[in-house]
Amino acid sequence: MMRSHPRLSCLPPFELMQICSRQICAVALSSLLISNTAVADIYKFIANDGRTYYTDKPKNSLYKRIIRTRALNYSSALPYMGSNKKKFADLITEAADRHQVDARLVHAVIQAESAYNARAISSAGAVGLMQLMPATAERYGVIDRNNPVQNIDGGTHYLKDLLRMFDSNLSLAVAAYNAGEGAVMKYHNSIPPYPETRNYVKTVMALYNRRF
Repeated sequence: MMRSHPRLSCLPPFELMQICSRQICAVALSSLLISNTAVADIYKFIANDGRTYYTDKPKNSLYKRIIRTRALNYSSALPYMGSNKKKFADLITEAADRHQVDARLVHAVIQAESAYNARAISSAGAVGLMQLMPATAERYGVIDRNNPVQNIDGGTHYLKDLLRMFDSNLSLAVAAYNAGEGAVMKYHNSIPPYPETRNYVKTVMALYNRRF
C-alpha cells in the first residue's frame, strides 16, 4: 500500500491521489520517492482536465510506471551474493556472448535487481535474477521466470534490444530497463526525471565500471 501524506492521512491512499491538488500531490509523491519503505511500483496518469493521478494499482494502460521497486527479499540475499555470483557466472557469460552484450553490464543489472537471488520477487510481480515482468518474459519466450537459464537469457536479450534501440548508450538502456523504453523516449531519449530511475542508473553504472 502507498503511504499517505501526513496531513491527509485520514484519506484512503488511492482516493488521496485522485482528489489532491497539484501542490499536495507533488509533496506526497516526493515523500514516497525518497522513502526506503515503498513496496510497490508507482504509476502516473494525467487526465484531460490536467489532474495528475498516482497509484500502485493502475486501472488501465494509460497509467505509466514511474517507480519500480526492488525485490522484496533483496536485503536477505546480500549475505549470499558472492557465492551466488560465482554460481551463475557461467550462465551470465554464455547469455552475454549469445546476445553480444558486455557480461559486466548483465552482472551489474542482476546485482542491482536481485543481488543474484534466483528466487527474488517484487510486489509488482517481477521475478528472478533479472526481475522479469510477465509481459517481458512473454516477449522473449521465457516460460519459467524462476529458471535461471531462461531468466538470464530473457533479461540479457532485452538489454541487447534496448542497447540497439538507444544507439548503444548504456545509461539510456539501463534507464529503459528500469522505467521502460517508452519513458526514455517520452523525455526525448534522456534519462527520465524520476529519482528512483536516476538512482538506479547511477547504481548500475557504478557496478558496471567497477573492476570485478
